[in-house]
Amino acid sequence: MRPYEAPFAPGGDAAIDAALCEKLLAVCLERGGDYADLFFEYRRSAGFSYDEGILKAASRSVALGLGVRVQRGDATGFAYVEDLDWEAMQRAATTAARIATSAGAVKAEHLVTRSTPRRYELERSSFDAALLDKRRLLERASAAALGHDPLIVRAEASFNEGLRELLVATSDGVFAFDSQPMIRFGVRAVAERNGKRQDGSSGGGGRMTLAYFDTSSPEEHARRAATQAIAMLDATEAPAGQMPVVLGPGDSGILLHEAVGHGLEADFNRKGTSRYAGQIGSKVASELCTVVDDATLLQSRGSINIDDEGVEPTRAVLIENGVLVGYMHDRLSARHYRRTSTGNGRRESFACAALPRMTNTILLGGPHDPEEIVKSVKRGIYAKRFGGGQVDISNGDFVFSLTESYLIEDGKLGRPLKDVNLVGNGPEVLGRVSMLGHDLEVSDGVWTCGKDGQSVPVGVGCPTIKIDEITVGGTKLG
Repeated sequence: MRPYEAPFAPGGDAAIDAALCEKLLAVCLERGGDYADLFFEYRRSAGFSYDEGILKAASRSVALGLGVRVQRGDATGFAYVEDLDWEAMQRAATTAARIATSAGAVKAEHLVTRSTPRRYELERSSFDAALLDKRRLLERASAAALGHDPLIVRAEASFNEGLRELLVATSDGVFAFDSQPMIRFGVRAVAERNGKRQDGSSGGGGRMTLAYFDTSSPEEHARRAATQAIAMLDATEAPAGQMPVVLGPGDSGILLHEAVGHGLEADFNRKGTSRYAGQIGSKVASELCTVVDDATLLQSRGSINIDDEGVEPTRAVLIENGVLVGYMHDRLSARHYRRTSTGNGRRESFACAALPRMTNTILLGGPHDPEEIVKSVKRGIYAKRFGGGQVDISNGDFVFSLTESYLIEDGKLGRPLKDVNLVGNGPEVLGRVSMLGHDLEVSDGVWTCGKDGQSVPVGVGCPTIKIDEITVGGTKLG
């Protein structure tokens, strides 16, 4: 894929170079700010949906702009523009600079172009493929779902693609580019029997081309969606109460992401609003548990070559053998804690300031055989797929709904269940992990994380996990 296709990139329409950025950074620091950065972004995206045998919707969008940030102590001045004319950019820099009030200007360091990793370097973008090729993917998925079983009465398929080009220039000398592709594919199947309907879904993607479908075909996603929908027709009421729960590999990592991961983002700890604040060095989970945030995975949905502050992310170890060893940092929190940024400064777009955000958050594998984990449960719940959830960052309390789950009886998976909720506390649940499988799996690329009104793509992952006790919110006692 051709790098730096954005209009502002070298050779682009706006020709934003280091000399121009140094002039803008000088404006940012003319009132004495401690630090300033410029975030140029060009984004194009497209989406297609297929339903009832036709391509029902198609959309395309383009966005271009600059976000300017100036920091003075813990205070931040921020402004953005959608016009890369010099006067407009200068006004944004002057506006952001008003956070500082000292008389003397601060001199920015000379900008040096930084090399970046190649975690999703592609020969071509999905945008280079013909629209007809994308439509055929949707048609194949729909046909496969409808042909899977006569009980499937409806099938929907969607495909979304994006390409985000960014340039970051900072007052401490960083000048870095990145080109971030993304695709996401999804299938939803509806099964009906005797007037009763249930649906199932499957999807995936990541920072890759249409070659994704060479190993994850539309037909395979359709089969999974249809199989889930048909299975849920036989779902019965779930038992309620305290019981063991086994979390399946991959998608179950979303529970870790929400119930634990957000509490490990450094801004919540800097403000003292996270349960993990001041707990570095303390035991916060079972000794089996090691949790990392890893932006280095090749072509994964949450992977990045640089964060939105121009920092190359590291593989941040957060919990090691049950002990809290670190947080996810952006530049501001790293300075507060006198640490190095872990490269977790992320933003939804040029119109937003960066925050500490997760990338690919993973609970590493353990020593146990997944089948033995299920066999160890006399009566409990097997959680396979998760829906929505709510989490209180300050104490880790959560409620999650399950879209696919099964009763475990005498060590065997039994009937599917409906209307299942898991209720608990993230740190307490990690403390009750008694078995951890060796089948670590990173979820296929479907997850998006929201925080402070901003959304960013993320990855999650985990092995099979046994939690000795958790509150199951079902509709039947016992």
